[in-house]
Amino acid sequence: MKKITAYLRPFQLDAAKTAVAEMGISGLNIADARGCGNSPEATMILGAVEMRSSLPMRSRITIVVPDELLDDVVQTLIESVRTGKPGDGKIFIEPIVEAVRIRTGERGKTGL
Repeated sequence: MKKITAYLRPFQLDAAKTAVAEMGISGLNIADARGCGNSPEATMILGAVEMRSSLPMRSRITIVVPDELLDDVVQTLIESVRTGKPGDGKIFIEPIVEAVRIRTGERGKTGL
């Protein structure tokens, strides 16, 4: 099993959720996040004041998938949110040792 953590622009969240749901994946976590990567600071205009946002808002999606679905899910996420411009986001992949469903005690893939 692998954990996929994707950081993307908030307005792209619905497209990413829909694309993953169309693959039959329903288990995911979504959270708001702030952070920056290699892109330069963004400039925002609030009223008549120009401000720099050093830590822009991002949405974080976390999905745990079986190894055999990993490449398809990652490719689907990329295709659903890529604009080709700086700030499109990042995807991180980590191994998961085990999953346990608390309600039933199921372990492994059945615990997803």
